Amino acid sequence: MKISTRGRYALRIMLDLALADPGIPVRVKDIAGRQEISEKYMEQIISVLNKAGFVRSVRGPQGGYFLTRNPAEYTVGMILRLTEGSLALVDCLEYDSPGCSRRDGCATLLLWKKLDEAVQGVVNTVTLKDLVSWSSEHGQDDSI
Repeated sequence: MKISTRGRYALRIMLDLALADPGIPVRVKDIAGRQEISEKYMEQIISVLNKAGFVRSVRGPQGGYFLTRNPAEYTVGMILRLTEGSLALVDCLEYDSPGCSRRDGCATLLLWKKLDEAVQGVVNTVTLKDLVSWSSEHGQDDSI
């Protein structure tokens, strides 16, 4: 599994907002500068986050974006699934997969299930609050 730039940037944007003062809007330009993301690309990603209700925008000269919930309420999995779609490692583990004709005799199915459980176990339990904590521990408050 490889997480796309879009998914990685979405996590960085959300973490940047989580590190900001709660309820105070952060300008796209400021986040883009800190994260070294083009403003145009960031606007595309933040639009997806906004439509999903993960962030809220405020218009005007003091406007920008802020998280709609506490950082502890967002998991890495929520953010990645929003931007990446399914995080299943192989097609046969997709939720709506019709299944594989070789499923009954598949020697590797257990391996894929175990790998998928490990990945899901991490992304579904690590929160933005955890990332904020890790960022502080490593002295990375300005550049995530």
